[in-house]
Amino acid sequence: MMSKKPIVGITMGDAAGVGPEIIVKSLQKQEVYENAHPFVIGDAKMLERAAKVLDTEITIKRVNEAENFEDTTFGEIACYDLDILSKDLPFGQVSPEAGHAAFEYLKTAIELANAGRIDAICTAPLNKEALHKGGHVYPGHTEILAELTGTKDFSMMLSSPKLKVIHVTTHVGLIDAINMIEPERVYHVIRLAHETLSNSGIKQPKIAVCGINPHAGENGLFGYGEEEEKIIPAIERATGEGINVEGPLPADTLFFRAQRGDFDIVVAMYHDQGHGPIKVLGLEAGVNITVGLPIIRTSVDHGTAFDIAGTGIADDQSLLEALRQAIELAPEK
Repeated sequence: MMSKKPIVGITMGDAAGVGPEIIVKSLQKQEVYENAHPFVIGDAKMLERAAKVLDTEITIKRVNEAENFEDTTFGEIACYDLDILSKDLPFGQVSPEAGHAAFEYLKTAIELANAGRIDAICTAPLNKEALHKGGHVYPGHTEILAELTGTKDFSMMLSSPKLKVIHVTTHVGLIDAINMIEPERVYHVIRLAHETLSNSGIKQPKIAVCGINPHAGENGLFGYGEEEEKIIPAIERATGEGINVEGPLPADTLFFRAQRGDFDIVVAMYHDQGHGPIKVLGLEAGVNITVGLPIIRTSVDHGTAFDIAGTGIADDQSLLEALRQAIELAPEK
């Protein structure tokens, strides 16, 4: 029996950015509807404005909680319309109103997923400054998702066709990140990497772990023994459980080896260590996946792009890839 297509809720993110535009662009691709039932959680008026910017005649269909989210049709865009924003919200500016709305879109999506109404969430970008000014002080999407689902053991995974990276720490300063790296956390991220890839069909995935210091400390030559104190005990524990993990390895050569195919995933210690290599390979190909949650969540791997919001030139390739991965990861029905 063929499984039913998953229902994917797409949150609009910060509507002052490129989110509405890339959503409208993506949902004019027939392949999305062939593989899923997509609908948008946001403000319908912002999608209508984006359609005008893009000079497209696409129909925006307003839906509510009582309706069947499987009733989506190529040629129109279904929107669960929260109707929060004023129609004259300026493009490309930090707005407390847009920051609050972005939080409400995500909160609604999580509630729908928790209730079993949707199978996956795909998020357009939000602006952290606007989010904070809107009264929601979180580092980003990941932390909101974790809190509202009651998840304590989670991590950010970035995925591109040639490289996958999972993070021990993310949106904190470098000094704070090093302080936060502890064997227990490193071990749990290694386990999340193993479980995520195993569940996706990779048998005994090959996991590589970055060091913290240059040359992974080079036997104490660099740093103050962070690798020995914070990383090696976690690797030894994971290895003892049969996980195929290697490290700590020097980050300057590890990412080249990983994209060459030596490893299935890299465990990065901090934000820029993991994000930089993925973004060098191409912003349009990167997808952000929160692993460890009870629900599937994927996202674009770029920001709100305020500098080009409202121009219609934003690339929707990262959102399309995020939708593909949400569809692929969604549980079969």
